[in-house]
Amino acid sequence: MNDTAFDALANEHRRELLLDLLDENPQEVAVELPAGDDAGELNATHRRGIEMYHTHLPKLDDYGFIEWNRDTHEIIKGPQFEELRPLLECMVEHAKN
Repeated sequence: MNDTAFDALANEHRRELLLDLLDENPQEVAVELPAGDDAGELNATHRRGIEMYHTHLPKLDDYGFIEWNRDTHEIIKGPQFEELRPLLECMVEHAKN
């Protein structure tokens, strides 16, 4: 296990995406805007979307854990995804207990 695996899993949004890829490959990345007029919630959602597109997805793509098609917004498991599988499966198992 190398430091990139732990860095990839250090952020909640990256972890959620990688855990989702365990069950369903490919994934589509979409930023869902909240209903209503709550500007604070809208700003937080917008900020998360920006972080995903400019920080989290490029990082996971650079590490090889995902392959991200920016045009179609599709994410598939990358060539290094199997390095993470034992950690991800351990996280899933731990969440069940």
